[in-house]
Formats: sequence, structure tokens, C-alpha cells
Amino acid sequence: MTTAATESDAAEPLACWCCGSAYREAELVRLGNHPEVGVCLRCAHFLHQQARGREDALHPSPATRVRDQFRAGRRVVMQRGWHQKPVIGRPLRWLGRRLP
Repeated sequence: MTTAATESDAAEPLACWCCGSAYREAELVRLGNHPEVGVCLRCAHFLHQQARGREDALHPSPATRVRDQFRAGRRVVMQRGWHQKPVIGRPLRWLGRRLP
């Protein structure tokens, strides 16, 4: 009986601690010392980008300036909603996943 309860608990969707959306356990990233914290993959990628930005701010160089320009361009695209446009949106999303 405890096995059935454990299996049904595993199928229950869990909330991302960042965005609050429901995900399966396999779609969450857990923090090492805090396994109760689960972050979805999209939020984990976002947090990684934020961490890289902070590292770049602490150690300025010509390469960090280039990455800052890419981040500024990404912000413009997001603010104007170009990533959701039918024709140009798909290439912009593809490019956004591959740029720093």
C-alpha cells in the first residue's frame, strides 16, 4: 500500500520555486544543499544567464562588453515582443538559445 502512495505522489505535479508553474519531478532542477527547492529548466537557464551577467559585471573585459551588448539586444527583443512574431520569432528564439 505504501508503494502505491509513493507512485501517486511521484506523478503529482510540483511547483517551480521561481515561476510557480507546475512540472513533473523530471523537469525540475534541485539545489544541492536544499533539495526542497525545485526550479524548472527555463528558470534554471534564466538564472544561469543572470549569474553570468553578475560575473561579467565583477570582471569587466572586452569580451564582457560584447556579451553585455547581446544581453541589451535580447532585452529589446523581449520588450517589443519580436520573439513572438510569426515570421521573425522562430529565428530570434533559435538565436537567443545559442548566444551568450
